[in-house]
Amino acid sequence: MNAKGLLAATLLGLSGMLALAQPRITPQGIIVNPVPTDLQVKTWVDKDPGKSGNSSYRIGENITIYAQVNQDAYVYLFNINADGKIDLILPNHLSRDNFMRAGETRRFPPQGANYQFTISGPEGQDQVLAVASKQPLSLADIADVERGQVRVQGAENLARALSIVVTPIPQQNWVSDVATYWVGRPQTPPPPPPPSSATLNVNSNPQGAQVIVNGQLVGQTPLTISVRPGRTEVEVRLRGYVSYFTTVQTRPGESVNIFATLQPEVRNGTLLVNSNVGGAEVWINGARSGRTPLQLSLREGTYEVVVRAGGYNEFRTSVRVVADQTVRVDARLTPIQTTLEISVNIAVPVRIFVDGNELGTTQNGFLRVTVNPDAHELVALAPGYRAEVVRLRLSPGATEQIRLSMDRL
Repeated sequence: MNAKGLLAATLLGLSGMLALAQPRITPQGIIVNPVPTDLQVKTWVDKDPGKSGNSSYRIGENITIYAQVNQDAYVYLFNINADGKIDLILPNHLSRDNFMRAGETRRFPPQGANYQFTISGPEGQDQVLAVASKQPLSLADIADVERGQVRVQGAENLARALSIVVTPIPQQNWVSDVATYWVGRPQTPPPPPPPSSATLNVNSNPQGAQVIVNGQLVGQTPLTISVRPGRTEVEVRLRGYVSYFTTVQTRPGESVNIFATLQPEVRNGTLLVNSNVGGAEVWINGARSGRTPLQLSLREGTYEVVVRAGGYNEFRTSVRVVADQTVRVDARLTPIQTTLEISVNIAVPVRIFVDGNELGTTQNGFLRVTVNPDAHELVALAPGYRAEVVRLRLSPGATEQIRLSMDRL
C-alpha cells in the first residue's frame, strides 16, 4: 500500500497466520483468543463489509480499511504482505490516537485525508489483523511508530512478538479479528450445485391463455415449466376473460397441475394501477389482485385500492370504475423513515450530513432527524475537530441511536 504524499505502506497479506488456539498464550493464540471475552473488535475492507473473504483488488487500486469496537479499547492494526513484509497502520505518525470508544467505527485513511492506500502487490491472498485491548500495549520492541517501520518480518514472527506483549494482560481484556481479500487474480471458487426444481403443468379452458409466474410472462397454455421449490404465484390471462390467480407451494422434484376455467368478462371498466416502486402488491376491496403495473377489468362500482411494498408506507385511495372507461391510479409510495438520535461528546454545534446531504446541526450535543432507511453514511463536521464518519445500517421505522466522539485536530 502506498500512501500518497505522506504514508507509504504496502498492503496487505496475512497468509498462514490462522491456526488453532492453545490453552496458553502462543503466537497462534494471538490470531484467535482462546478465552471468551465480552470485548469485540471487527475489521473489514471497503469491498467486503460482510467479510466473505472473496473480494479482490487490482494492483494500483485504492483500498479503505475499517475498524469497530463494542467497548472502549486501544486498537492496533497490522498489515502483512504475502512476502512477509509487515506494516503498522494504527497507530502511526499521522494517526497516533488509537483509543476508540464503544460503538465507534473508524476508516483508514480517514475521511478527507490527503493520502490514500494503494495496492502494490505481490499477488495473493492478503489479510489485515486487528488487536483490541482494554489497556494500552507497548510496541517499542515491535515497531518504530514515528518512522513507520516494523522491526519483525513474517506473520509467525509478528504473532510471536505480540504474544509476548499481551502476556501480562488478562486474556479476557484483549481480542483480535482478521479480514482477508485477494490481490490480483482471485481464486475461482467451484460453481455452486444447480438448484433443485419443481414442475408446473398449466392448462386452461379455453387454451392459448398467457401464463404469468411470479410476475413474469413465461408462455401460453398448455404449458409445462420448471420453477424453484417454494411459494409460486401463477396468473392465467386471456383477452375477454377474467384473469385466474392462484398460489402453489412446491417441493423439490414435485409436479403440480393447475387448470384454470376462465370466465367471460362482463361489460366492465378498466382499472390501471401503477406505482413508483415496481412490483408493489395491489389489494382491491381487501383482496390481493396482483402487482404493479396492473391492469384489471372490473364491474362498474366504487373500489378501495391499497398498494403495499416492503419498507414503504401504504398507499390507499378510493376510485369509481365506469363501464367502458379507464381509471388510473398512480401510487406514490414513500419510504418508512428511520429516526436518528445523534449525540456528540462536545457542546460545539456539529453539522450532520447523511449521504452528502446536510440534515441539521446539533444543539447542546444532540440532534434528532429522520432519514430514508437506505442511507449509507453519516459524516459529522465541526470547526477544529476531526471529521467523524459512521457507516449506517438502518431498519425502516426504527429509532437508531448514534454516539459520536469528536477529536480535536
